[in-house]
Amino acid sequence: MQTNMPDIADTAPALQTGKLDWVGMGEIELPFIFESRDLSPVTVNAKARAFVNLHKEDAKGIHMSRLFLALDLLSTEQQVNPQTIAQALDTFITSHEGLSDKAQIEFKFELPLRRKSLLSGKAGWKSYPVVLTSTIENNIISYELTVDVTYSSTCPCSAALARQLIQNAFNEKFNQETLSQKDVHEWLGTTQGIVATPHSQRSIANVKVKLDSNIQEFDVVTLINTLEAELKTPVQAAVKREDEQEFARLNGQNLMFCEDAARKIKALLETDNYSDYWLQINHYESLHAHDAVAIAVKGIEGGYKA
Repeated sequence: MQTNMPDIADTAPALQTGKLDWVGMGEIELPFIFESRDLSPVTVNAKARAFVNLHKEDAKGIHMSRLFLALDLLSTEQQVNPQTIAQALDTFITSHEGLSDKAQIEFKFELPLRRKSLLSGKAGWKSYPVVLTSTIENNIISYELTVDVTYSSTCPCSAALARQLIQNAFNEKFNQETLSQKDVHEWLGTTQGIVATPHSQRSIANVKVKLDSNIQEFDVVTLINTLEAELKTPVQAAVKREDEQEFARLNGQNLMFCEDAARKIKALLETDNYSDYWLQINHYESLHAHDAVAIAVKGIEGGYKA
């Protein structure tokens, strides 16, 4: 068996010299055990991206297998948390001494959470798309956390138009008649009484926040919970009739344009004192064939751009 094998990345000349911002691998299949506050360690199936920069201008390339093996160690022998990610990033750099001084790892996965129903006491699973990006530069680690929260948005304009139609139907039905509370109550309970309903649609809030470099643990669950609590109408898992009725009530009491949802989330992220954030609200219209979209950032110098 050969013991002296050629390493082209070390010995061959570059076809053309120059620095590269990032070199590495994408779409790496990587199951791992994820740790987060208020969550038992959970196994997720992720797609990973692993990169280092290439600042040595005449180097042929990097050693991609070293990145892969560091991630494999993270997958098979450790749990993913800020400390183990920092170790992996350090391995990326030390295994490319003289070639690289920056490294980045991105994990994209779905986090399953057990969610309770609104009223019935039932529960079911919901999966939340999560992207966790960690970067080291000048020996400083930065963490970015992106989550998607799905909710229902009912159009305020449509609701106002529906109310007007109901008022018109009421006038046509009863005109100048003297009515009892019972008459009105019974009429409101018929399809002739509620002649129109506002349109609503499934909507998604994409939220990215920059985490403190010194965090000891991730806290994905709190971010998801606070976003859902602010929006008021997150989509449900287990649903009985009483839950569906309560969901209809919540939609009626929380009418939202995409602008309303964006401002609510922006105000929430400001009070949570994130150093930076980016958000995009997507209302997948049921009235139109296109979507309604709103985007906002914190607006700091050198921060996220809209």
